Amino acid sequence: MNVTEEAAAAVESRREELTALANDIWERPEPALEETYAAGRIAGVLRDRGFDVTVGAGGLETAIVARYGDEGPVVGTMGEYDALPGMSQRRAANRDPVEQGAPGHGCGHNLFGVGSLGGALAVADLIDDGLAGSVVYVGTPAEEKGGGKTYLVRAGIFDGLDAVVSWHPGWYNAPTKGACLAVNGYEVTFEGVSSHAAAAPEAGRSALDGLQLFHTGVEYMREHVPDPVRIHYVVTEGGDAPNVVPPEATGEILVRAPDRDLVESVSERVLDAAEGAALMADVDVDVTQTTGLHGVQPNETLGDAIRETMADLGPFEVDDAETAAGLRDSLGDVESALAELPSDAREKAREADYFTDPIDATDAGETGSYSTDSGEVSQVVPLGRFTAATWPVGTPAHSWQAVAASGTTGVDGACYASKVIGATLGRLIADDDLRAAATAEFESRREGPYEPPMPEDADLYDLLDVERRPVEEA
Repeated sequence: MNVTEEAAAAVESRREELTALANDIWERPEPALEETYAAGRIAGVLRDRGFDVTVGAGGLETAIVARYGDEGPVVGTMGEYDALPGMSQRRAANRDPVEQGAPGHGCGHNLFGVGSLGGALAVADLIDDGLAGSVVYVGTPAEEKGGGKTYLVRAGIFDGLDAVVSWHPGWYNAPTKGACLAVNGYEVTFEGVSSHAAAAPEAGRSALDGLQLFHTGVEYMREHVPDPVRIHYVVTEGGDAPNVVPPEATGEILVRAPDRDLVESVSERVLDAAEGAALMADVDVDVTQTTGLHGVQPNETLGDAIRETMADLGPFEVDDAETAAGLRDSLGDVESALAELPSDAREKAREADYFTDPIDATDAGETGSYSTDSGEVSQVVPLGRFTAATWPVGTPAHSWQAVAASGTTGVDGACYASKVIGATLGRLIADDDLRAAATAEFESRREGPYEPPMPEDADLYDLLDVERRPVEEA
């Protein structure tokens, strides 16, 4: 059995179905924990193919766990399908929201969820053709806000898997071998006493004073934390009128660092600053942890396997050349983005609207300045990741161009991702030595037993103030 050829053929046989599904989800963008339509559509496809499907896994209504096969090694993939608030955009090469302020797929998660789905379906076909193993598709909601995978890992959803291969939309094809930053997020609310700011200021206690003093303390703290630490904050509520002493003020703050221990130690100091600010302003303070993530634990063994699969597949063509060219032109100068690539690839990409030649990892040995809930998964199972060219050269995530491409030209990249996932997972099932090597690297990098970074009683629906709604499969 030529696993790569058969996986690619399985994806091609479903290209029309996968394209239609990705476009359907793009047209119905749903933010974190509200992805009931997307989850229902994907779960329905999996059930129709014969997967054993659970919807509402790990206490998240829009999470999916679907398994095919009942023997041999167990491999898996993940799909995201939540949209970004405020990113509404038509299928056009100019900024043109469908509805101002509405959500849109600015990170291409309509492609992400369906691309991974196509890979899982391809592995199911390989199993039917005699490959002895099982494949699991995990639908992971609320990546953009809240870190849904944290709750799925905590619930044991990834226990028993030998390896996971996942991906993310981007503008070039390469394995991801780097780490990223761990993070804690907090909502900090100060409560004071309102009064007339001019007639009776002495009767008031300003919650906004407390919040501003807190931020001042954080600014002085920056000089005395290690260089890799990043701290950023916003004011989400600061009062309603300047002539009223604000009785309540709220901010959100993130603490990032390359490892969890450093995040935790700096977070303790940040929370002490909040208590000190409340004391100085003579107000009360309440702190709620909203996010807790590990950094990604890389697995270069799986990265190499993904790169080999990409080499076997080669580049791909984008069907809608006119839309690709229009979106690429709208980006203007992308030299800073091109700097990510090695020099030979950079020259070729500079002349292209889409750059689809597979390249080596651009981040090996590095720690990226971002955080992702995939880091949680990498703490409990070997995780291989890659990016696929779903957007024109240089397109930044969370841009209107990314939204437009995700609903047009991006489907070709998503089908490519399906092939990479299907073939790599098939190879993992068939090759005992490859699985053993990935596991050995995973164990060598592991620093100890997994410890959930969020409190045991944390409920993501409460934290995001989202009503629970069950999924109806389509």
